[in-house]
Amino acid sequence: MVQFKDRFVTLFFTTTLIIFPLFAQARERSSDEIVRLSWQASKDGDVKTLSALVDEILKTYEDKAKVLASQLSNFPSRDKVSEYKIMSDVATALFIKAETLMHQGKNDEAKSGFKNIIAQYPWAQSFDPSRGAYWSVAEKSQDSIDVMEGKGPQTAAPVKQAPKTIPTLKFPGQEVVDWTKYGNFLNVGTSNYHYQITDQAGLVAALGEGIYPNISDVYRDPGYKKALRAGRLQGSHWDFVNTSDLEAAFYKWVEAPESWGVRLFYIGVTFEKAGELAQAIKAYDSLIVNFPSTIAWTYWQTPWYPAQAAAAKIQYLIRIHPELHMEFKGAKVHILSPDDPHHYVTTTNPGTIRKLSLLEITKQELNIKPKKMPLGNPVFYSGQGQVRFVRYESGHWQLLVDNKPFLIKGMSYMPTKVGQSPDDGTLVDWMQEDDAHDGNISAPYEAWVDKYGDNKRHADEPVVGDLQLMKEMGVNTLRIYYQATMKADKPFLEKMYKGYGFKVAMSNFLGKYAIGSGASWSEGTDYENPVHQKNMMDYVRQMVMEFKDEPYILMWVLGNENNYGVASNANKKPEAYYKFVNEVAKMIKSIDSNHPVAICNGDTLFLDKFGKYDLDVDAFGANVYRGDYGFGSFWGDVAELSGKPAFITEYGAPSWGGAGMNYNQAQQAQSDYHKGNWLDILYNSAGYADGAGNSVGGMAFEWLDEWWKDYSPSIHDTKADAIGPFPGGYYFEEWFGIFGQGDGSQSPYLREPRKVYYTYRELWNS
Repeated sequence: MVQFKDRFVTLFFTTTLIIFPLFAQARERSSDEIVRLSWQASKDGDVKTLSALVDEILKTYEDKAKVLASQLSNFPSRDKVSEYKIMSDVATALFIKAETLMHQGKNDEAKSGFKNIIAQYPWAQSFDPSRGAYWSVAEKSQDSIDVMEGKGPQTAAPVKQAPKTIPTLKFPGQEVVDWTKYGNFLNVGTSNYHYQITDQAGLVAALGEGIYPNISDVYRDPGYKKALRAGRLQGSHWDFVNTSDLEAAFYKWVEAPESWGVRLFYIGVTFEKAGELAQAIKAYDSLIVNFPSTIAWTYWQTPWYPAQAAAAKIQYLIRIHPELHMEFKGAKVHILSPDDPHHYVTTTNPGTIRKLSLLEITKQELNIKPKKMPLGNPVFYSGQGQVRFVRYESGHWQLLVDNKPFLIKGMSYMPTKVGQSPDDGTLVDWMQEDDAHDGNISAPYEAWVDKYGDNKRHADEPVVGDLQLMKEMGVNTLRIYYQATMKADKPFLEKMYKGYGFKVAMSNFLGKYAIGSGASWSEGTDYENPVHQKNMMDYVRQMVMEFKDEPYILMWVLGNENNYGVASNANKKPEAYYKFVNEVAKMIKSIDSNHPVAICNGDTLFLDKFGKYDLDVDAFGANVYRGDYGFGSFWGDVAELSGKPAFITEYGAPSWGGAGMNYNQAQQAQSDYHKGNWLDILYNSAGYADGAGNSVGGMAFEWLDEWWKDYSPSIHDTKADAIGPFPGGYYFEEWFGIFGQGDGSQSPYLREPRKVYYTYRELWNS
């Protein structure tokens, strides 16, 4: 999840640019090149150059842009976006100019520019590489007009819940299927695995309709015929992923023009939403048994392996629904070279699902806790100081603090005041923010809980502060960034540690967003550039020297999903990046032997390179957003490809779900998502028999909603932006807080507790 952005400028400069004088041009520049130069001119405040660039793009491309605009009555589909790029680039250049005029206080000219965009280019889209998503130029133009017209702090209007329909199956089949009765598992555990059906009729009857290989029963189902006649199955199958018409979604996915592996996954998701958990498990199980090698593609065009997700889904459902009285054992879908979709290899053990006996059910009800196992003696220590990792004879890992086990119960903490934004330079360092001018930092010490939800503080709503709320929640670690503009404040951190005991995972961007490398955003950090390397090394050394002797330091965390790129070339030169990370780790250890060094990766992309080059890094941390079931193959992949302990540096979900659910439902979905993620973190930690044993904790994202993340910092946006693996199907990036800020009028003090807060109070204090 991106932490910092300069308004749009930072979103688009991902390549090195050289600005030539306009008179020296020897060729016609492409529209996207002019847009990139326009962002740079805007950032530099060079209005003259910006105006010349906009004139250039209009002279060269305006006629073509208008022709393209006339062909559209909606946004172009994902596979057609490139055909309309010139139109979108022209609109974006006009937007940059209008926005610059707005920042200069020339509101009338700015409004005229924005209105022109809305009228002429309503379907223009501009790409945000930091989130892998497009944003509507016309929509953001209207937002800018709203800002200038004083449409100040707003929150979302209640969403009217759409009626939900649930599949009522005519042919449901058995609750649990024993695949060995109807066929043979061949070459289990190898790349040649497959399931051979010997009793097709028996298997079809056992599985029930819609679950492979039973498709014929769907067409005999009166519900299908009724939905077809009513026109409820019209449109793309992808339109049915987040629909409330779950019956139609089931039928639509059964006949979708996708591979069966993808179809079965979304059939399972549909049953899960409907509360038909046994049917969901059968769909996921059929995917693993029959199509373990299926490859699909995410919204960001990265490879995705549904069978691995299906295995994690089954484990999750059985874990949080013990009333199912099921057991899932032995399944493992292993992908060799997962980042190379052209040369990956799958080895499969489908495992078994069975219904527990009455005696086993009784034992389960008496002891619902997961199975534990002995760790054995320590065999290896990573580090020798106050904080270190230890591996036991069992192969499991723990983090030790003063020789005592420490499971990270962390929080990403950035209490941003409504109306502030790093995009326009108004973001104030929260460690220095004292709105009441009483000597106390506002958010940590003076926040209060709005228990009535009326955006007013009453006599029985005392000031408690975020630190106390976090203490009651069970937090033991904060992730805090070290950077020049928001430098970690020692007196505050000392007071926090003495009063509340929180440890700090001190993070350094290590060139992400060009922070600390000396590169401009347009240039981007180059991990092979000696000057950039020296600047980053010096920057990290400064951090370590300043804080290495502080008792609250838990570890050093390098980067923030740098492997995704964005103002750095770690995604294009991963070997150079991971080699440099290791050099930084060695430098840190030469200065500080008391604290371990970890990386913050983006999921497991380039994990093989981390395992190969980062031998001096003690732990693998990653920002991971996969779904409510947890992190799937993450733990096993880290264990195999690096052999190191692991933790999640960011995970979470929004409390807004879009039109498919009301606010209370979305809050519950957010809570369920966090619970599923935390249990996955816990059950893969040391001593749990059915996990990987290498988890040392996680850091929830995030404490408080940040209103600036979807353009206007004074509006709590509810517009669907990037697609994501969340209950509503989208990121809704301004709604990730454990706490909300109400209508924004009492920021930075008001705290609106969401259900997830009370879920963590139970999970982290048990």
